[in-house]
Formats: sequence, C-alpha cells, structure tokens
Amino acid sequence: MKIHFCGAAETTTGSQHLLEVNGNRILLDCGMYQGHREDQLRINRDFPYFDPASVDYVILSHAHIDHSGNLPNLVKKGFKGFIYTTYATRDLCQIMLADAARIQASDCKFLNKMHKRKGGEGEVAEIIYTEQDAEACLRRFINIGYEMPFPIAPGITLTFYDAGHILGASQVVLDIDDEEDGQHKRLLFSGDVGRGNNELLQDPVPVPDVDIMLMECTYGGRIHEAPSRDDKTFCDTIRAAMKRGGNVYIPAFAVERTQQLLYLLNKAYKDGTLPNYPVYVDSPMAVSATEIFRLHPECFNKEVYEFLFAQRSPFEFEQLHMVRTVTESQRLNNLREKAIIISASGMCEAGRILHHLKNGISRDNNTVLFVGYCAANTLGRRIMDGSLEVRILGDLYPVRAKVHSLDSFSGHADHDELISYFRRTGGPRSKVYLVHGERACSAAMKEALTAFHDGEVHIARLNTVVSC
Repeated sequence: MKIHFCGAAETTTGSQHLLEVNGNRILLDCGMYQGHREDQLRINRDFPYFDPASVDYVILSHAHIDHSGNLPNLVKKGFKGFIYTTYATRDLCQIMLADAARIQASDCKFLNKMHKRKGGEGEVAEIIYTEQDAEACLRRFINIGYEMPFPIAPGITLTFYDAGHILGASQVVLDIDDEEDGQHKRLLFSGDVGRGNNELLQDPVPVPDVDIMLMECTYGGRIHEAPSRDDKTFCDTIRAAMKRGGNVYIPAFAVERTQQLLYLLNKAYKDGTLPNYPVYVDSPMAVSATEIFRLHPECFNKEVYEFLFAQRSPFEFEQLHMVRTVTESQRLNNLREKAIIISASGMCEAGRILHHLKNGISRDNNTVLFVGYCAANTLGRRIMDGSLEVRILGDLYPVRAKVHSLDSFSGHADHDELISYFRRTGGPRSKVYLVHGERACSAAMKEALTAFHDGEVHIARLNTVVSC
C-alpha cells in the first residue's frame, strides 16, 4: 500500500491524499487550494501530481471547499468513479460546489474588468469549472451513514465516524486486506477534527484498532485562547463594537460557523444577554445551508436536538434578515442603524464579504470580527496579522476599522485537544502521518507525539510517496 500526498502537506489547504492498494487508486478528499492567485489557478486547474482519469474512487471527509472544492474539476478532467461521503456532506456539497462556481465566475468577471479598466490586455483570471460541472459531479455521490461499514472494492471496507467538525464531517476508516503483503490494516484519515463541546454538534467519536493514521494538525503547537462555547466573551465583544457606532462585519464560513453564530445570537437575544441588534446574513449559500441543517438532526448534540423539536428552528429570530439578492446586499452599504453583518467567506478570499470590507474597512467606527482560522497568504490572515493596508478586489485600502479575533468558535481542535484525540484513538498506530498543518504546526505536533508514542510519526511532504 502506498500513499501519495498531493495537497494539505505542510499547509492547511487543498486536501488531497492518493492511496494505492490492491490495484485501486483511492483519493481521500479533493480540495481547492487557496493562496496566491497564480498558485491557485495552476494547482487547481491542472492537478499537477496525478491524472484524474486514473483515480478509481474518492472518499470525501466533509464539505468545506478546501476538502471538496475541486471535485467538479476532477470529474471534468476524466474521473468516472464513485464519490463516497455522508448524507449531510452530500447535501451541503450540492449548494457549496455550485456556489464556488458562481463565485469563480463573478470574481473573474470583476478582476478582468478592473484589469482592462487600468489599461491591461487580455484576461488575468479564468474559471476552473462551471455550475454545470458542479451538478455533474454530484451524480457520482454515494451516501453512507455514520458507523455503517460499506465494501467499496475487494478487500477494502469503508466506515465513517463522526468528526465533530461541521455538519456531516467524518473520520474516514478503511479496513484493508492488503494483497501485497497479506496483512490486514486499518487506516484512519482524521479529516478535520472538532474541538468537542460544540454549540451544535456531537463530539468526535474515538476510532478503535488503528494501524495507520493520517492526522490533521491545523493547530499544532497552538492553544485556543478561549474554551468552546465562550458565549460571554463573544457578547462582550459585540457590545463593545456597537459602542463604536459602526457596523460589525463577521467573515464567516457559510457552513457551520454561520449557524453557530445564529444559534448563539438567538439564545443571547432570548436571554437578554445582548440588545436586539439587527443581524444580516449576507450569503445565499449560508441561507441555503441553514435550511440543510434542519434536515440532519442526527448530527446535533442533545441540547440542539431537543431545541429543534421544541421550537421551529434554533437558527431563526425576529431580528434576523436573510439576504439573498445582490441588490439587498448592496443596500447594506447604506445602513443607517448599527448592525451585525455575517458574510462569507471566512478567510476573505471570495464572496460578498470582500465588497463589505471594501466599503467598510477604512472607517474607524466599524469592527471586523474574525471567528475562525485564516490560512497563510489569505486576505483574512493579513487583516488579522495587523496589516495597515490591504488589497481588496484589485485596489488598496487602509485598515482603520477595529480588528478582533475570537477562537472559541474554531471548528478545529487545538494542540492539546488533538493530543487528547490521538490518545482516545485505539490501536497501535504504528505509522502516523501529519497532514493539514503549516510547517511549524506539523513540527510541534510531531515533537509532542514522539514524546509519548512508540510508533513512527512523520510529517507529510507535498508530492512524496510513502509505503505502509
């Protein structure tokens, strides 16, 4: 058995790991790489490390674009196999992949228009796939429930375990009778691991009897400043921001993070913890995703599960305005009342949040509140890191708005939580490969694991192949 690391190796984006076993080529995730525009186009368009037509199966851990976002292009480039995932992940992909295609088209049109306006020739941006490509890709999905073993090929059985990260997120387990050496092996790909004690979801489920482990380490070497569900700090931050007299812009992933915020705001308004500020969710995908959340109570923790049946929805309240159209979005630029504006994407790399930041980041009475992780080289990371000036949609803008960052909402386990997750995982774990972590994070996690674990611990390197 061989594993070829084709993405999310010493970085946190573009998750793709190609497994070769028993004559089958199985791709774990097919994520969109996010970073410098030139690198994005080259890596996402061309699949530099393997031929899509040579892949037999895809197993998708969850719906986030850095894990699922290049599936339409994979199919477009010749992949003809099945894509295995959970029911909730498939439903989320239906809206997320189409939305990714629309965002590509919109951003490319805008950037090319700005390029020509400045005297440039030709086009500086191109789309990788269309909405039709996204729809075609969905025809290849096969859905499997949690902890329901499913044979996908001779000698290879797939089981999903809840990862507690986003709705439908899974740990991928492959039970393999390896024809090459005659041994039975259990491989675990962690996907993205949740923190536990999530506002909405169940805790990650411990997986037993693991031999080989691909483990994410997004927060290796880093500890979240706040525990999960630190509602008080969030409410205090909103109140302080509103006293400044402007708007609060919250870049948030349309899936999971937005619903967490809505659930918390709903509770805070009902309890009187926060004044009734108007809330605008300016993301058509977030609006659609919120509808999907209601369809999957199997993913919720006990509190939200009971809330769902006791009330109409945990995500709706009187002060909430769901924004779908471009015209409605543009009207938010002229708001006369203080408001909370939640908009995608969380890393500020695409979507309507770019237009809100363009309009509001230079006003000193506004606040930009980050409630999640931003990868290196993204606009969100540059703003979080204190850049005095940032480029948004081709133009430079001074950063005068107050910038805050809260990590209690993070969907990723931090260093200590990952160590706890590893300890709860059963089996010898004789070979561990660290993925989905920047270099310093991967190194910190390797050092921590090797201090107590007897098995091999390796940092996955991009475009390398290992034998297991």
